[in-house]
Amino acid sequence: MKKVDLDKVKKLREETDVSYSLCRQALLEAGNDLDKARQILFRQGAKKVEKKKEKQTSEGRIFSYVHHNGKFAAMIELLSQTDFVANSKDFLDLGANIAMQAASMDFKSEQDLLKQEFIKDPSKTIETLINDTILKLGENIKLARAVRWVLGEK
Repeated sequence: MKKVDLDKVKKLREETDVSYSLCRQALLEAGNDLDKARQILFRQGAKKVEKKKEKQTSEGRIFSYVHHNGKFAAMIELLSQTDFVANSKDFLDLGANIAMQAASMDFKSEQDLLKQEFIKDPSKTIETLINDTILKLGENIKLARAVRWVLGEK
């Protein structure tokens, strides 16, 4: 049996939030190469997200954000499969971040919003944030509606 560098397993787990065993397996498959292991986890994650997206989302929450100057705001509806996930810290953080994004950036549709770079981390899109949370929580999550208000606009 090949040895896996435990420091690399720890680093990969911290970077990806993927379970210890999956990180270890990816590093084994990649011959302890962190970049290759990330790619393996990404491919595995993309497959899992696609499977999850087939699941019905009938629970969730409504999130709002009003900018500190009171001149623009947003409200979003974020859906999940269960109320357990809808009440989790990760889901609540995701909803708050998407509502802030929706208030801060103009968009024409929910699909527009999903494709935007996340203002806190331009290396990710809103869709990527949702997919990461799907992987972490193991449930489908969907942005159902998003509305933005700007003072004085109709």
